[in-house]
Amino acid sequence: MTMYRFIIFGNSGSGKSTLANKLGQEYSIPVLDLDTIVWEPNQIAIRRPHEDAENDLRGFIKNHPSWVIEGCYSTLIKIAIEFATEVYFLNPGIDKCVENNRNRPWEPHKFKSPEEQAQTFEFLNNWIQQYEERDDEFSYLSHRSIFEQFNGKKHEIIA
Repeated sequence: MTMYRFIIFGNSGSGKSTLANKLGQEYSIPVLDLDTIVWEPNQIAIRRPHEDAENDLRGFIKNHPSWVIEGCYSTLIKIAIEFATEVYFLNPGIDKCVENNRNRPWEPHKFKSPEEQAQTFEFLNNWIQQYEERDDEFSYLSHRSIFEQFNGKKHEIIA
C-alpha cells in the first residue's frame, strides 16, 4: 500500500487549504490544518503551548499512515517533514495571497460565523503583506529554507 504524506506550507492566502483538501479527497486521506492544533479551542489566534501542539501533531502522524498537513508554522513543519513523502511550497506572491484572502470562504473549523471571520480580515491582510519582510517562523525566509533543505519530492507553486 502506497503511503502519501504531503506537507503544504506558504503564506496565508497562498492556497494551502484548497490544495490540502484536494489532495485529501483525491487520496482519501485525512487533512490536518495546523491552525486547529496551534490555537486554543474557540479562541481565534490565541496560541496553545507549543508542547501541546507538538504532541497533537506527533499523535496525528503516528495514528495515520497517510495524511496531508498544511500550515505556515515552520516549527511544526520541521517536525512533520521528517515523515513526509512530498512537500509543496505555495509561493504565488503577495498580491495573489491578498486576493485569495479577500475571497476566502468561511472556515467553520476556525470561526463560529462568517462575521467572526470577517473581523480578522484587516489584521490578516496586513500580516500577509509582511511575509517577505518578517524573520519569524511564518516568514518567506523560513519557508524557503525548509523547502531548500528537503531532499525528497518537492514542488514550488508560484502561480
